Amino acid sequence: MSRKLLSLSAMAALMGGTAMAEAPHVAVDIAPVHSLVARVMDGVGTPDLIVQPGASPHEYSLRPSEAASLQGADLVFWMGEDLTPWMEDAVETLAEGAAITTLLEADGTVLLDFREGALFEAHDHAEHDDDEDHHDHDHDEHAEEHDHADHDHDHEEHAEDDEHGHEEHDHEDHAEHDDHDGHAGHDHGEHDPHAWLSLANASTWLNLIAAQLSAADPDNAGAYFANAAAAIEEMEILSAEIAATLDPVRGGSFIVFHDAYQYFEAEFDFPASGAISLGDATDPSPARIAEIQARIQDEAISCVLAEPQFNQGIVEAVLGGTEANTGVIDPLGAELEPGSSLYPQLLRNMATTLAECL
Repeated sequence: MSRKLLSLSAMAALMGGTAMAEAPHVAVDIAPVHSLVARVMDGVGTPDLIVQPGASPHEYSLRPSEAASLQGADLVFWMGEDLTPWMEDAVETLAEGAAITTLLEADGTVLLDFREGALFEAHDHAEHDDDEDHHDHDHDEHAEEHDHADHDHDHEEHAEDDEHGHEEHDHEDHAEHDDHDGHAGHDHGEHDPHAWLSLANASTWLNLIAAQLSAADPDNAGAYFANAAAAIEEMEILSAEIAATLDPVRGGSFIVFHDAYQYFEAEFDFPASGAISLGDATDPSPARIAEIQARIQDEAISCVLAEPQFNQGIVEAVLGGTEANTGVIDPLGAELEPGSSLYPQLLRNMATTLAECL
């Protein structure tokens, strides 16, 4: 009898403790953020990834399964329309009843302004204590490190179309402003949306993710907050590891394919010298390529970094006639397995690639 009771009791405990079946349905836009959410949900449930690895987050057509994930979501975590402009309508129409968390608008998120031009100067990361409009929120701890001057120009980017936010070019306006290297016709928000490349932001978001999950699923709140606390400790260890990787090549000069890395640069005090393409999806003009080539030669730039999803031929054109090394850096984890380990591996790989290239 006791053995039977024990068996029934164990079965009941097993059924009652199957947290994954009770976990809220969560949808996340990009792989790095999905990784953070997966880390907080570890042992409780698994979030759905909307933008698949290797795809551009700026323009994307939802698959039926991804639309279904949004439609059935209890919670949605996404960067915001500055990164995935097409997703705003999808979230509003498909995830109408879900709790939506827009990380670029979250309290505590450190935001950096877009940089102008092909070449980055030392003042790009200078302190601007009087710049009160730089952030959407108060960030006393990070403001001195990250404040930038406000810019009035429009920049290259995808605009949201009527259905999925795919790119729409205003060719007349674009032609009238060729001297701005294609800024016109690519309206976007004030801030650089690649904010996940800051470990400080990731740590802020881990607590926010845990709080949002706990509000929807209070029975597992303890697990969520414990996972977030452990992940934050892991971020501190990762930060020290990355600094140690970069220290031997500190002071080296490098060029990136597009201006997506300034959060990483600012956090580890390792600034890039310029970007081949200002926007995430627009090819650089011949004048811009010539400007970058001149800097590589004049300053003996030793490294030019490509990205998996961009045209390698453009990088080869920039490298022509120079002795710079090249490497492939991946800010989205395109070649990594989605999951809780993707985010730290992504940052670790970026540091290793940069160090090896230099």
